[in-house]
Amino acid sequence: MTRQDRRAREREQRRQVIIDAARELAEAEGWESVTTRRLADRIEYSQPFLYGHFAGKDAVVTAVALEGFGELSAILHAARKGAGSPNAEPRAVAYAYTDFARANPALYEAMFTLAVDLVFAQSDSQNPLLAAFGEVRDALAPLAGDRDLETFTEITWSALHGLVTLSRAGRLRPDYYDQRLAMIVDQLGTPAD
Repeated sequence: MTRQDRRAREREQRRQVIIDAARELAEAEGWESVTTRRLADRIEYSQPFLYGHFAGKDAVVTAVALEGFGELSAILHAARKGAGSPNAEPRAVAYAYTDFARANPALYEAMFTLAVDLVFAQSDSQNPLLAAFGEVRDALAPLAGDRDLETFTEITWSALHGLVTLSRAGRLRPDYYDQRLAMIVDQLGTPAD
């Protein structure tokens, strides 16, 4: 390994330490408590060191969100492949999506609520975003029928996101979460023969 390779690897490791620290702090105390000063203290480096890796908090949140989309994509892929049949994939993916959101509230917030410097729903979107959307789209393909698959996927994703967001905000009756999720999946329809 060359000296340059080692430096690049060490730089990436330090960058990951910052991302991990931001996630941990956000999950424990919320994103409002994540500041460059607190991150620098947490990783035991100076603020200028942190700025050498990220332009500021927004850039850290963007990196966290991008990492989250990679994780979500992998979880949705595993759910889809583990569903047992194409007919079971929509339900498996919907439950995996909402389980991910419930288990990672601050990460989900970074991905879908906070302002991040990511391009969504475009051909030049970064791969983790496209991959996560693709997993939902592929699971829904048998249900689309004559509907535009991309639009059908966006509507379904929006419904799942709305359920997660309204539930987290305490706007919906908590005891009916599973029933609402089942209704969303049931409303998608049955696979076209």
